[in-house]
Amino acid sequence: MKRYILHTPFNIYHFEAKKWMHSVHKHTYFEIIFILQGNGIHNINGNAFQYAEGDVFLLGPEDYHDFEIQELTEFCFIRFNESFHQQMGEKDSTWQQIMRTLLYTSSQSRGSIVKDKQEKQKLHSLLSVLESEYENQQSQYFEIIRDSLMRSMMMILARNLFGQTPVKPILQDSVEAILMYIKQHIYKPSELSVEHLAEVFNYAPAYISIFFKRQTGESLKQYITKHKIKLIEARLLYSQLTLTEIADEFGFTDESHFCKQFKKYTGNTPTAFRKNTIRR
Repeated sequence: MKRYILHTPFNIYHFEAKKWMHSVHKHTYFEIIFILQGNGIHNINGNAFQYAEGDVFLLGPEDYHDFEIQELTEFCFIRFNESFHQQMGEKDSTWQQIMRTLLYTSSQSRGSIVKDKQEKQKLHSLLSVLESEYENQQSQYFEIIRDSLMRSMMMILARNLFGQTPVKPILQDSVEAILMYIKQHIYKPSELSVEHLAEVFNYAPAYISIFFKRQTGESLKQYITKHKIKLIEARLLYSQLTLTEIADEFGFTDESHFCKQFKKYTGNTPTAFRKNTIRR
């Protein structure tokens, strides 16, 4: 799979397209994707989401995606790397904690982050100002204005993603590394065992479980299971994969094992969940 590289810390890419010209790909950077007009399907991490005017998506380096354009679509991509968001709030520890939680949380299990029309309008207004300033990057005030606008955008995204709930500012760098590793290896159960994680992060097996729970409030097993179930629910709602294919993708022994585990944690069978859940 192709991986695109960003050669500057920050840029904006605004364009229209009748047909998507890029194959499924990953990036070395983060992307905020604005849909300014048009509609179609946004395929993210194997799931298919309908997109329409006003939608906003947030993708990280390990997310893979492409578009199926059904109506002429106007896109605007804000692209930035790890160093950019660190530099933007390097003296503000609360900002850094919120941003790390936002950027390292899997945000694509339900497609567009923002559902409320007024919230979409706020983000699009900020985008309009940011693009206008971006045209005059040589101004001595550009970086100050850009960073202020980006902070506002990211806080609105965080507010919507976390449902108005305050973000717990407790995650330390080592915990964030574990969270990212889990996200990257969620389809490989053997690489998420306590023993394997302890080896990767140089902890004793007994201590890594204690450390993780102390920092996050939940056990490693509980976190991994909840994250996996969230992704599986998205597969059931937004993909055409069979239960056998989903079971194989997520490393279950067989379809029967998958169904039992899913019902244990959700109270529903996968078939009932797929049939009865309304796509929002």
